Amino acid sequence: MADFTAENFRVRALDRLAGSVNEPTGDHILNPDLVDYGEQLDRVKDAAVLIGIVDRGPDTSIILTQRTAHLRSHAGQIAFPGGKIDEEDKGPVEAALREAHEEVGLDADQVEILGDLGDYYSGSGYRIVPVLATVRPPLILSPNPAEVDEVFEVPLSFLMNPENHHKKSGVFRGQTRYYYSMPFQQRNIWGVTAGILRVLYDRIYA
Repeated sequence: MADFTAENFRVRALDRLAGSVNEPTGDHILNPDLVDYGEQLDRVKDAAVLIGIVDRGPDTSIILTQRTAHLRSHAGQIAFPGGKIDEEDKGPVEAALREAHEEVGLDADQVEILGDLGDYYSGSGYRIVPVLATVRPPLILSPNPAEVDEVFEVPLSFLMNPENHHKKSGVFRGQTRYYYSMPFQQRNIWGVTAGILRVLYDRIYA
């Protein structure tokens, strides 16, 4: 049986990411004809998200949020804490920590940064850096109602099981678009969030 403790994740992440150069990934992996990412590199918006692995003993978990329904982009969807990298941020790590604090009240003192998964390009025009970290309980999280309806955790063992990674398709701007979906209880984790989780699986657990 696989070990899904926070310490095992930490060891795996540090080992797999050490000295490696992560090739860019993104929505285009499942949709190579959807958009020419090479022509859009000068127009993408930079963002960062925090993949927070909470130490819950033998079956640790990942922090996720449900975005509020009134947001202009990805309203109501399941997402990692994160957002645009501001000019004042000293890179993606600082942006991810700032956004996690602003969105859910996560204290940076409880976070150990392990590295990142490299650039992930979304079909909506973002270059996202998923920052990996372990998070030390106890957690007292408070979602910012302007951005987040709810903050919750999903077991790492569920999200890192490829049997739970379902490939789906739908019509987007007149084209068939493929994406990952990872339904968990009453929630549907899909799109960019599921795509990043698949990259996490490929690079840390596969």
